[in-house]
Amino acid sequence: MGPAVGLWLFGERRSTREIVSGVLPWLETFCAPVDVQADGSVEFRVRDAAVLGPRIDAGGAGKFFLTEDDCLPSDDEDYSAFPSPPTQGLVLGAYSSGPVNHVLVGHLALALARRWNTPIDFDGLLAYPFAGDESRDSADLDRARTLVASLPGAIAEVSYDTGGGGRWMRHIGDAEFLAAWLRHPQFRLP
Repeated sequence: MGPAVGLWLFGERRSTREIVSGVLPWLETFCAPVDVQADGSVEFRVRDAAVLGPRIDAGGAGKFFLTEDDCLPSDDEDYSAFPSPPTQGLVLGAYSSGPVNHVLVGHLALALARRWNTPIDFDGLLAYPFAGDESRDSADLDRARTLVASLPGAIAEVSYDTGGGGRWMRHIGDAEFLAAWLRHPQFRLP
């Protein structure tokens, strides 16, 4: 599986089909094919990445998806950095990894976050070098905090249970933050 981010939605819950149907005409202008699944989620390939930015190349890109995040909201997450917990979320991701897929997921997320005025859940800490799950420590958290503090926009940490009795963090940012992160020379999604 490749990179993925979450898009948090607030307010009244809606079906995935209802939410995604509002962006289908836009996706169809630069993606082909756009396959709508029975649950309303979509799978697609980016045909013309120039719609997302003038210097973005989709060469070598894989297939992408936009689907409901059935884990949101979660009882083990600390949403205290937000006025209220999200009521639901969507996951935007790529089926394969590689730099082009990280960039395209980032730019697709930026466009959708601006459209829906929603924060982006990076599903991990934004830091370099990226630490694997088995080696997380306070130095990783310090690197991540230093990095995100150097960029404009709003960013928050959300802690969650790790399953082994511990807690860890992930970053949630706004569109301004993601736009700056996409321009950063070390850009990569967790």
